[in-house]
Amino acid sequence: MVSEDNSFDDDQPESLIKVEVAYATPQRQLIVPLNVPVGTTAFEAVKRSNIASEFSEIDIDKDPMGIFSKPLDGKGRPKPDEYVMSAGDRVEIYRPLLIDPKAARLDRAKVSKPAKKK
Repeated sequence: MVSEDNSFDDDQPESLIKVEVAYATPQRQLIVPLNVPVGTTAFEAVKRSNIASEFSEIDIDKDPMGIFSKPLDGKGRPKPDEYVMSAGDRVEIYRPLLIDPKAARLDRAKVSKPAKKK
């Protein structure tokens, strides 16, 4: 609410938006719904979610993050500490790959093709 001198009342609650923070392992997934102040970054949302306390392997300072499968890598999109959340956004924390995708495809191809006889 604006007072007569056009300043904002400190008693007015700040605007909140609904967002989610997600992490998954092969055994378990967790999506934490949050109400955060407008202007909250993806990194701040992850901290507020306290999701790292549920998964000991999460390192929020190092693990890659994204919004709906689009990496926040500082190349095509801002980094997590720069990306300002919009209502409905879901921050995803990514696990490191256990095997290179190309190597995995080669392994699958070897298994699916029978050995040639001479």
